Amino acid sequence: MKSYIGKPSEVQRKWYIIDAEGKTLGRLSTEIAVLLRGKHKPTFTPHVDGGDFVVVVNAEKVKLTGKKLDQKLYRYHTGHVGGLVEIPYRRLLAEKPEEVIIHAVNGMLCKNKLRSNMMKRLRVFAGAEHTHAAQNPESLDI
Repeated sequence: MKSYIGKPSEVQRKWYIIDAEGKTLGRLSTEIAVLLRGKHKPTFTPHVDGGDFVVVVNAEKVKLTGKKLDQKLYRYHTGHVGGLVEIPYRRLLAEKPEEVIIHAVNGMLCKNKLRSNMMKRLRVFAGAEHTHAAQNPESLDI
């Protein structure tokens, strides 16, 4: 038996649209990460970026379980002394709902040179309208 080794020139990408309304953030993010990585395809090869494009709509209607909305913090550092910034998820979800999904998916992808190209194929929209109707995205129910 021979093992299949995929090549970047053989990758065929599809477009998927996912409605995040009422979905749990973690469960939604894992499915998006699988699609971006290409692990759902029989031609998956770990060193080849073979994932698909994912469009997420209604990002503002994603939910978190338990007390995470108040207790979970989004942290980053400005680079200056004492520059640790902490934003509660409730405020981040109100101001930039796209960032909540982007941050969750980014943490679930592999930490190597392929991650930046995978993240470029993720398009997140706060409302129900999106700008990728011309690509005929296939609706995916999670």
